[in-house]
Amino acid sequence: MKTTTYYLSPEQAALLPTEEDITFYEDHGWYISPRVIPDEIIDQAIIGSQKFYQGERDTTLPSQTGYSNWQSGDGDEIRNNEFVSLQKNELKQLALQPIIGAIAARLTRSKSIRRFEDQLVYKAPTQTLGKGAVGWHTDHAYSSNCTSNKLLAAWIPFYDSEENRAPLVVVDGSHKWTGTEHLRDFNQQDLPKILQKYIEEGKNVVEVPMVMKKGQISFHHGWTIHGSYPNLSDQVRLAMAVHLQDETNCYQPYWNNGRQIHHFLDSICRKLPNGEPDYTDPVVFPEIWSDEVMPCEYS
Repeated sequence: MKTTTYYLSPEQAALLPTEEDITFYEDHGWYISPRVIPDEIIDQAIIGSQKFYQGERDTTLPSQTGYSNWQSGDGDEIRNNEFVSLQKNELKQLALQPIIGAIAARLTRSKSIRRFEDQLVYKAPTQTLGKGAVGWHTDHAYSSNCTSNKLLAAWIPFYDSEENRAPLVVVDGSHKWTGTEHLRDFNQQDLPKILQKYIEEGKNVVEVPMVMKKGQISFHHGWTIHGSYPNLSDQVRLAMAVHLQDETNCYQPYWNNGRQIHHFLDSICRKLPNGEPDYTDPVVFPEIWSDEVMPCEYS
């Protein structure tokens, strides 16, 4: 199998996680990088986001339903649009930055990293504490068709991420907890209520806001509980989450209460010889970083 080799500049390579950083990620379930994304890449992504919200697309998905797809008129407390890098070139350029994949590979001790999916989330300023929050959830709970336990996400704020500007918030160490495999409360606004269960179980619940400067990225494990507070600043909050998979990840059928669950991307990616979705499809799940490619096995 042909392997693509990716290169970082010496300056970029110096910004990769150290062994101490990797151990921290393994213990806590999250990591904040130095400033690794150039301002011009983010500025282009902001322009692309504005065009996206105005209805401009470089590529059109085969369906406008079956996933989070904010439309004009839906309200501005939270705009959530999935798979944006498949639709707008400026957002694709940001999502596929090799430095993102290189950091993810280091943190997960993996040989290669592919994008799995992504989403663009906008929050208008609000002074209402009960609205504009993203509820606590785990990403893997929404990706139950994935076999790997190394899934992670890169969260990229388009502006300085200040504590009153709705940063991503993680629950420290929660990737090691049990009982989170069905935590899909993204749309639930009552943040304290969701976590009360874990407090009653005696878990040490510590919320950590990802406060960063423009150009920094936070990474969190697929089982790390996370959400975000309302945007209490006087400026908009705009960020992109890029969900990542390692080279071992493959499709698996998933059933919930007797009903098979399908991911939207399963319907548009290429298929393996056995008819199952191919999570190595280079169009839908492009590779971001590789030291060595290992193909998925299928039955």
